[in-house]
Amino acid sequence: MASPFDLADATRYRAWRATKLATYPKKVDELIVPLADPRALTAAETTALAAACGRANMAFYHAPHLPAADKSLPRLLAQQLGLHRLEGNYLADEDGLSSITPSEDEASPRGEFIPYTHKPINWHTDGYYNTLDRRILGMTLHCAQDAETGGENALLDHEIAYIQLRDINPDFIAALMQPDAMTIPARMDEDNIARAEQSGPVFAVDPEQGFLYMRYTARTRSIVWKADPTTQAAVKTLTEILADSEYTLTARMTPGMGLICNNVLHTRNGFSDSPGHRRLLYRGRYYDRLRFDAATQTRPA
Repeated sequence: MASPFDLADATRYRAWRATKLATYPKKVDELIVPLADPRALTAAETTALAAACGRANMAFYHAPHLPAADKSLPRLLAQQLGLHRLEGNYLADEDGLSSITPSEDEASPRGEFIPYTHKPINWHTDGYYNTLDRRILGMTLHCAQDAETGGENALLDHEIAYIQLRDINPDFIAALMQPDAMTIPARMDEDNIARAEQSGPVFAVDPEQGFLYMRYTARTRSIVWKADPTTQAAVKTLTEILADSEYTLTARMTPGMGLICNNVLHTRNGFSDSPGHRRLLYRGRYYDRLRFDAATQTRPA
């Protein structure tokens, strides 16, 4: 399959790169699509979401007139956009969505994981520790309540990170496509192994559909990078790119606002809550990639 991600095809890559950079948004406002009802998209709304994702592999929706805490909003929106295989995990709610909010119970398992605290989270893609047959391709975040202060997300299309790294040195891309480029050590619990060691590439191309996906974390603990010099240099350069990319977008979601994406790179700032503003987001992780030809229209455009 001809692909702009083929390191041997510089001509195709340059053509794709030019289009990608020319259409990439300069600010997150360009990706926000107002929705009358996320549970029942119109054809025009679906087209607008598709256009935003075509530019940046992500889109934001806004429906502040509806009850923001209604979990059916992100769940039914996802189903219309081809996201059906929801990853369940032991910290998720019964419906498979995860309520991302600071844990009040210090003894709760959630308190051991940074997403369930007030702390910042560095650059990553979701599910970077999953096995390759459980790769997270699609993700949703829905804001039920924002924090009193902070909690902004920085986001970067993984295709842009690929471009910036390949432009510096294509050998860096080749290094990060090695099947053992990044290894997540096994996680132990009281009963033995909670998650087995998992190795895999950072960048990979789907062999059937040809899209690029990424598996990455900027964490320096609980991660082992391949020790060869090119991989080490690639990791260092990618870290520098993410620290100062001109293409980074920043958003602070408010109640009724949400993100749909093909698991792009993202961060979260630290935040502070108050009794009236306790940050709560519903997160969905999917084994599916967004599909805009799958939307079911239940209302006229």
